Amino acid sequence: MNPPSTEMSPAFWSTGNGHGEIAPGPVDHCSDNSGPMLELETVYSAISRGTEALVYNGQVPESEYQRMRAPFQQGEFPGPVRYGYMNVGRVVDGPSRLLGRYGFCLFPHQRRYRVPANAVAILPQDIPPGRAVLAANLETAINGLWDGEPLVGDRIAVVGCGVVGCLVAWLAGRIAGTRVTAVDPNANRQAVLAMLGVEWAPELAQDDHDLVIHTSGQPSGLETALGLAGNEARIIEMSWYGEQVVPASLGGSFHSRRLTLRSSQVGQLNPRQLPRWSYRDRMALAIRLMADPALDALITGESDFEQLPDVMAELARGASDTLCHRIRYS
Repeated sequence: MNPPSTEMSPAFWSTGNGHGEIAPGPVDHCSDNSGPMLELETVYSAISRGTEALVYNGQVPESEYQRMRAPFQQGEFPGPVRYGYMNVGRVVDGPSRLLGRYGFCLFPHQRRYRVPANAVAILPQDIPPGRAVLAANLETAINGLWDGEPLVGDRIAVVGCGVVGCLVAWLAGRIAGTRVTAVDPNANRQAVLAMLGVEWAPELAQDDHDLVIHTSGQPSGLETALGLAGNEARIIEMSWYGEQVVPASLGGSFHSRRLTLRSSQVGQLNPRQLPRWSYRDRMALAIRLMADPALDALITGESDFEQLPDVMAELARGASDTLCHRIRYS
């Protein structure tokens, strides 16, 4: 095998103290046992607002430095670090049958890269590359529902309507007989959720839910989730808070209602799926589900790659109402 080249390509780097810049990153990402390689030119990437804001602001706990590593991360926390995992590129080098095809890869924001072929999910012809940036978020939503184990007819509340919360609610609503309500005080979410066929509410009083999934990233959202749970209900915590200490009201009726509070994280498959499902299977499912054009409603902003340092600074401040912000590389 030929040694990796020293070729570089422009990439976005977070310095870990609330700043970022575009600087060179290596094109080659292979090892001695990588097997066949694909080279891709990025056409779109997207920002995972919650996680990337924590990385950008240097808020990844030291205890999580290894578990938080992205598949093709370069650099170490707190920074400088090239971090990201929502990238769609066009194959420019590899098997002739794949040349010109689009593929999704858990790769950071970078113009060009070369990775093992098994790290790229080639998109079916009916999946637009601009929509495919949602694949990682949809994979997270799938995993959260696997952990929640919803049943036909369940009454389900999803607290927090960022991209992942919207996707969880959209998936849950496709289960026969379910009553799904997406809860978020932001009234701007109502129109997006309507396009996904999901009922929105700024708040709820019912405490009859069989399953409550929390995705807001705010401690107050967890309190809301606990309050919506019915007797013997399941609360799935999908938010990740970094170094923030999160209080939870486990007094009162928490024990008498025999509630179950469980974490969900996309880095591990549900044990019930492991005998039959691989990570690659889960990604393939996410990509198949993206055939629905309704998901385009979640792309609420787009910028050129060169604008990424300013865009990331704005999103990390939390002031923007953006859901998925897409980066274009044309």
